[in-house]
Amino acid sequence: MAEEISETPPTAKDEQLQTSKGSWAHAAFHVATTIATPAAYAPLPFAVASLGWPLGVVSLVGGTLSTWYSSLLIASLWRWDGNTHTTYTHLAKSIYGSWGYWTIAFFQQVASLGNNIAIQIAAAAGSSLKVARRSCYLLFHSCFIVVSLHSSSLYEWAVYKHYDPNGGLKLQHFIVFFGGFELALSQFPDIHSLRWLNALCTLSTIGFATTVIGVTVHSGSRGDRSMVTYGLEGSESDKAFRRFNALGAIAFSFGDAMLPEIQSTVREPVKTNMYKGVSSAYSIIAVTYWQIAFLGYWAFGAGVEPYIVASLTTPNWTLVVANLFAFVQILGCYQIYCRPTYAYFEGRVASAENSRLRGCAYRLVYTFAYVALITLVSSAMPFFGDFVSICGAVGFTPLDFVFPVVAYMKAGKMPRSRKLRLPLLLFNTGIAVWFSIVAVLGCVGAVRYIVQDTRTYSFFHDM
Repeated sequence: MAEEISETPPTAKDEQLQTSKGSWAHAAFHVATTIATPAAYAPLPFAVASLGWPLGVVSLVGGTLSTWYSSLLIASLWRWDGNTHTTYTHLAKSIYGSWGYWTIAFFQQVASLGNNIAIQIAAAAGSSLKVARRSCYLLFHSCFIVVSLHSSSLYEWAVYKHYDPNGGLKLQHFIVFFGGFELALSQFPDIHSLRWLNALCTLSTIGFATTVIGVTVHSGSRGDRSMVTYGLEGSESDKAFRRFNALGAIAFSFGDAMLPEIQSTVREPVKTNMYKGVSSAYSIIAVTYWQIAFLGYWAFGAGVEPYIVASLTTPNWTLVVANLFAFVQILGCYQIYCRPTYAYFEGRVASAENSRLRGCAYRLVYTFAYVALITLVSSAMPFFGDFVSICGAVGFTPLDFVFPVVAYMKAGKMPRSRKLRLPLLLFNTGIAVWFSIVAVLGCVGAVRYIVQDTRTYSFFHDM
């Protein structure tokens, strides 16, 4: 890795491709927004509870360090063959050819679509907005108004406008509301244009984590500790499948299928700035993830809910604040993950040489179609925890754990020294093999729970 710090002089083609001038701080905002979403780290206490203290701690810490390492490997391949690779698919094609392009395209679409379905169900409409709706009355009558972010003020207006003491609004209403917000944000042209939104999202990540950690410690210290148990109930097969599901959830929590796309927004020296941005983002991720996961399991034991906020009860105003932070944060995450799909259509518009007005109209059409599809699926199958697991197992695990280490070895970037080459070869191979197994186990666990949920819940079920 150290040998790859030096930058290859950019070619004329590289300078044409490198149109954005983002700093390492902007890269950190994008990476943190993409990974550290409430939909990613709110299920971590439940995942640790499913695995138990030893395996849960090892899995979470190991996942953090492994994905940080893998992210640095991807950043180091930015111009590995002298050409700039601005997307994950083009990077894969440069190393593995056409089959690599289409394989990564498949995994990236699974990760992107699955991620946006999951966060639309949970952090936005499913958990954040609906929980906030139930407590919003307390906010407005205690004059505690949160208006620090424009998005949350719009959210408060929507909730207040439609607030019904009898709870008349259903989960699907809030999924549609959230889809409307995302359709408006989808008119921004590229990831770099979202940098200040993602800066707010990063601050919201810290705000959500701080609020949840504080309320968790408060609840754990004031509750009856004798009632907290750490052993799982149920048959051995149920425990095993729950552990499989937990591994998929942990893999999802580090999902970042967009690193080359983010790196394409960074100015020279690209790799050095990306190293700094990735490491800064992972500093935030490590602090927030570990504290929420371990304190949540400590406070509530094996009975912790799949979405940690659902386990918190008092004080009410802090729960509303946490969900407002969650709403703001996932606005940016959704946008980053829909960009590969948008890029495909944008390429077709550019090749057709349409007028600016026609291009904007065309963009509105395909962004509406994308958001409408995600909204429809989210409304029909609101099984948040299962989507988290299967998305992590099938989409994120290959992209975040397996491909980076394998591609780094295939690209011939291993150290020339035999003393360093063999240990690094074994280390990279171990990561690829272990997380391939995790992907299979996580997928098995998630499919089992989806089958069970379809028997329990009907389509368009109000959670």
